[in-house]
Amino acid sequence: MPRVCAITGKSFMSGNKRSHSMIATRKHWKANLQKVRIVDENGNVKRVYVSARALKSGKVTRA
Repeated sequence: MPRVCAITGKSFMSGNKRSHSMIATRKHWKANLQKVRIVDENGNVKRVYVSARALKSGKVTRA
């Protein structure tokens, strides 16, 4: 299962890491995902990955 936020769809970002001599090597940054138990729209309790921003903004009701 890929590490993607179940609410916002956030996943990792990719880009170039730059050294002091400006040599570009590929790098990816992981999203701040937490594995939490939430209550979905049907009232069921599920365990999913949710981004920290979605947790702080109140888009998720925790179980």
